[in-house]
This record gives sequence, structure tokens and C-alpha cells, in this order.
Amino acid sequence: MQIGIVGLPFSGKSTLFQTITKTHLDPSALTKVETHHAIVKIPDARLDKCVEIFAPKNTVHATIEFVDVVGLKKGESGSTQFTTNFLSNVKSNDALVQVVRLFTNETVPHPDGSINALRDIESFETEFILSDLSLVETRIERIKKQLMKMQDELAKRELPVLEKCKQILDGEKPLREMDFSKDEIHLLKTYQLLSIKPMLIALNFDESQRGETEKYVKLVSEKKEGKNTKIVSFFGKIEMEVSELPDDEAKVFMEEYGIKESALNTLIREAYTLLGLHSFFTVGEDECRAWTIKNGMTAQEAAGVIHSDFFAKFIRAEVVHYDHFITAGGSFAKTRESGLWRLEGKEYIVKDGDIISIRHS
Repeated sequence: MQIGIVGLPFSGKSTLFQTITKTHLDPSALTKVETHHAIVKIPDARLDKCVEIFAPKNTVHATIEFVDVVGLKKGESGSTQFTTNFLSNVKSNDALVQVVRLFTNETVPHPDGSINALRDIESFETEFILSDLSLVETRIERIKKQLMKMQDELAKRELPVLEKCKQILDGEKPLREMDFSKDEIHLLKTYQLLSIKPMLIALNFDESQRGETEKYVKLVSEKKEGKNTKIVSFFGKIEMEVSELPDDEAKVFMEEYGIKESALNTLIREAYTLLGLHSFFTVGEDECRAWTIKNGMTAQEAAGVIHSDFFAKFIRAEVVHYDHFITAGGSFAKTRESGLWRLEGKEYIVKDGDIISIRHS
């Protein structure tokens, strides 16, 4: 899973990237026109507890890739230009985090001259909608010409889906908030549309605004939050300092500033929700591992995530939920005695926190 971090110049985008990935870049690196990538282990207290119980030879966390997306630049008028390079860099991401500046700093002025969160959010939304509309209109025109020459079943299925997208985009609405069937989503995947990507809007405050965050989050949420758009807040400068501290000191620091959850944990939790993801576990003395799957996946599909052969050779899944496992004192024997350990078939829908062992031929 790849999440792109975007934002206007001086919004704190690169600060957030460095904070959550703990990749503290030299300032000179940030001036170069290159995209920065980092793989981050997903914190999970449940996996940590399993490691404590089994003391395995190997521990594997689920991971997430964050990308500091570059390509925005100032135009001649001083306002931000959304370059072709930037839009191209955004396309490969599964979801986006848009960092929006709420803090003031006279030494680093906002590129548009003032602080206005809704305006900044709209600027991205408008560019994404226009980019998608151009692509969709071009493709519709090509399909219509193609169908005049010959019948193509795939093109015939694509056309009504693209026309549906065009109607939504003509109404200046992002595709992410609309309802599409699984088949429609599958057809649209190849186009890498921008406005269909789930969006997490991260409002960046400074220390002096600690009492104002809820007011601004509520204001922006009323205007912009939707089915696939969520609003969160963070303190960029403070969290950057926290990320450089040892864990015990960081915890004390966060408590002093009233920060209940780190930016990393917040982003991962909300990204999982937006993308419809959750985790299951395989545990034992050899390895404890967290696996990421889509909500609604069956036991057979989850087995295929572990190993492709497991999907084809699936027989049964031995399942116990993490909560029940801990209630039973971290003992598989006790979960069996109490009936909490069970055998499930290939159609079983895997739950978040399930501990699974796959039986296969």
C-alpha cells in the first residue's frame, strides 16, 4: 500500500513525511526535485503482545509506503502551479494525505499570501477534477470512434462507466465520494484517476494554536468530509521534535502537549479505514506476523495472501480471535478447551484481529 503526501509549498508536507518515517533529510535534499520514499512498519500492540508470548525467531510487521510527492512549483504570478510531473507522481498512490497549513510564520509566507484552509483544499480538488475530466473525455471520444469501426465488448462496458464519471466531474465533484460497483472500479483502475483516490486532509497547526484545533477541524469537516475524505489535525513542528526522541521521552513530551496519538498512528488508522483494510495474524515460535487484507476477504483469499499455493490447496482455516486468545491467557490449548478455537471453511470472512493457521494439501 502506497500513500502519497501532497501539499502546497511551505505547508509542512516534507516535515510530516520525515516525522512519520523518521527519515530526517538534510535541508539541501528537500530543495531537489525528487520524490522521497520510505517503508514504515505499522505499529500494532496486538502483534507486540504475541511476540511477548511466543518469543519468535522472526517478527514481521505489516508495512506501508509513504511518498513525499514533489512537482509543485511557483508560477510567474507567485501562485502554485500543478505541473504535469506532479500529477504524474500522484497517480501511482493508493491514497493521498493532503497537508494543509493553518499556522502562520512571517519568515515563511504562504505562497498564496494568506492562510485559508478551504481555498488550499479546493485548489487540489479542482486540479484533480480537471485532470480526470480531460482524460475521461479523451477516452470517451476514442471509444466512440472505435465502436463505429468494430464491436469491442470491453469498450462497450467501459463507455457507460466513463460517461458516468464525466457527468460527476462536470458537476465539479470528486469521484471518490461517488458509489461505484466492484466491476466499475475494476474498469477504472487502469486510468489511475486522481479524484477517485481516498483523501486524508491533515491540518497542520503550531504550538500556539493548541486550543483552536477542534474549531478548525469542525469547520473543514462540515465542508469537506465525506465517505472517502477524512479530516485530521497534527502539530508538525512539535511532532518532528517528538520523532527524534527515545520512546519513553517521546511519551512524556506528547502528554505535556496534550497529543493523544502520534501522527504516524493517526495516519495509518485513518488510511486503513479509508482503504477498507484490516490485519490478521499468523503466530508461533518461528514467526509472528501481521498481514494486511481488504475488508470482506474470505479465509481462502487470506490464505492466498500468505502464499499463492495456499489459495489453490486450501482445506480449512484454524481461527481464534486475538481478544479471545488473550482472554485464554495466550494459550491455544485453553482456547480449544473453551470452544473459542474453531475450524472455518473457505467462505469464512476474516475479521480484524483473527489469528489464523491454514490447513492445505
